[in-house]
Amino acid sequence: MLMRFFCVVALCLTADTLMPAQAVPAAGDLQRVMERLDRLEKQNQELQSEVQELRRQLAGQQAGSSSAEAATPGEPNSPAAPTPAERLDVQESRTAELAQSKMGTSQRMPVELTGMLLFNAFHNGGFGGGLQMPITAQLTESATSTGASFRQTVIGLKFNGPELPGGGKASGSAYFDFWGGSSIPSNNLFRIRLATLDLAWKNTTITAGQDKPIIAPREPTSFAQVGFAPLTGAGNLWDWQPQVRIEQRFTLRHGLTPEDSETGMRVQAGVFETAEVAPAGAPGSIANTLERQRPAYEARVLFFSGNDRKRLEIAPGFHLSTTHIAGQSVASQLGTLDWLVKPNSRMMVSGAMFRGINAAGLGSLRQGFTILPNGSVVAVHATGIWSQLSVFATSRVTLNIFGGQESDRAADLATNSVRRNLVYTGNIMYKFASNVIAAMEFSQTRTGYVAAGTRLNNHYDLALAYLF
Repeated sequence: MLMRFFCVVALCLTADTLMPAQAVPAAGDLQRVMERLDRLEKQNQELQSEVQELRRQLAGQQAGSSSAEAATPGEPNSPAAPTPAERLDVQESRTAELAQSKMGTSQRMPVELTGMLLFNAFHNGGFGGGLQMPITAQLTESATSTGASFRQTVIGLKFNGPELPGGGKASGSAYFDFWGGSSIPSNNLFRIRLATLDLAWKNTTITAGQDKPIIAPREPTSFAQVGFAPLTGAGNLWDWQPQVRIEQRFTLRHGLTPEDSETGMRVQAGVFETAEVAPAGAPGSIANTLERQRPAYEARVLFFSGNDRKRLEIAPGFHLSTTHIAGQSVASQLGTLDWLVKPNSRMMVSGAMFRGINAAGLGSLRQGFTILPNGSVVAVHATGIWSQLSVFATSRVTLNIFGGQESDRAADLATNSVRRNLVYTGNIMYKFASNVIAAMEFSQTRTGYVAAGTRLNNHYDLALAYLF
C-alpha cells in the first residue's frame, strides 16, 4: 500500500516541471557571492555620501523657506519634485535595507546565514535495526520502524574576509546539524558537519577545514540521507575529517563568452586525518591499542572541458596512510577515479570508484583490517563504486537514480563480516517554490555476510525542505 501511494504521488508530480539537482557550492558560486558583497559595500558608501549631501541641501532650504512663503501667499498648490526631506527619507530607508542584507561581525566582515530546515518521515523493513537510515541490512531481523525527524536540519554560515597580499581573498564556511546524540527528538546534539577556511588567489587556493576526503568530493543527491553521505558503505568514501590541502588551477583553453567551452586542469594535494576503527568483535585488549587518528596523504588531478550546459570531468587520485594497532602497522593504499558527464542541460551522470586495501578510515565499511586468532593483523582488500543519473526535465521536478556497492574480499574477513553491500535508490524532487522542495525516495539495501547469507532492507522516505 505504501509503495502504491509513492507511485501515485510521483505520477502527479511529474505533470509539472523539474528542478535542478541539489547543488554543491562551487568556486564560481563563491566568486559571485564575493562580487555581490563588494557591490553592496560600494552602494552603501555611495548612499551615505548622498545622505550627507541631502542633509546640507535640506538645511539650506529650511533657512529660506520662510521668506519664500511670505513672497507668494495664497498661491495655489501645484505638483513639484520631491523635497530634500522626502529624498532623505527614501535614501535612509534604502540604506537600512542594504544593511539588513548582511550580518555584522566584530571585524566588520559580512557573514551570510544559510542552511536548510528538513523534515523526514520514514519507514524501514525488518532488517533496518530501528535506525532512521541504515547503512547495511542488519544480520538479525527485528520489528519494522516508522518515524519522523528534524535531525537532518542544516544551519550554515558563510563569510568573506579581507583581501590578501598578491590579490587574494579570504573566505570560509561552517555547516552544522543535529544528527549527534540519539534518535529521540529531545536528545539531539548540535555538531559540526563541514567547515573550511579558504585563502584564494587567481590560480591557487589553500584550504584548512573539515570536509570529505580530497580523493572523493562528489556526492549522490538525496534529502533522505543527509546526516551522513548517501551510499555510505556502498562505494562512497565520505567521512568528514580535518585536513589541509592546496589546489593549483591551469587553464588550457579560455572561453571568450560563458557559452564557450573552457578546458583546464586542477591539481589538489594535502594531508587528511583518517578516523581509524577497529572491526566488530575485536578483543578489547587489542582494540584499545588502536591509534584513532592517522595522517593520510592524498592527491587528485581533475581534467575538465565544457561550460554550464555541456561538461565533461574526470579525476584520478590516490590515498596513502598507515594504521597502527597492537604494535603492528597496516597499510592503507587506495586508487580512485571520479567523473561527471553532462551531455546537455537535461541530463547528468556522475560517480566515483576506489580500489585498494584498508579503506575503513575514510568512511567505508567498518572492517579495514581483520585480527586473526593468533593476534596478527591482515588488511582487507576492498573495491567500491557508485554512479548517479539525474534528469532535469523542467524547472520544478528532478529525477535521480543512483546505486553503489562495496565488495570486500571474503578471504580477508572473519565470520559474519560484510562481504558485499549493495544499495540502489530512486527519488523524485518537486520544487513548490524557489526555496521549498518536497522529495520522495525509495531505496533497497542488500547486504551479504560471510557464512550467513544475504539480508535485504527496504527504506521509504518523504522529505520537505525549506532552504534559507
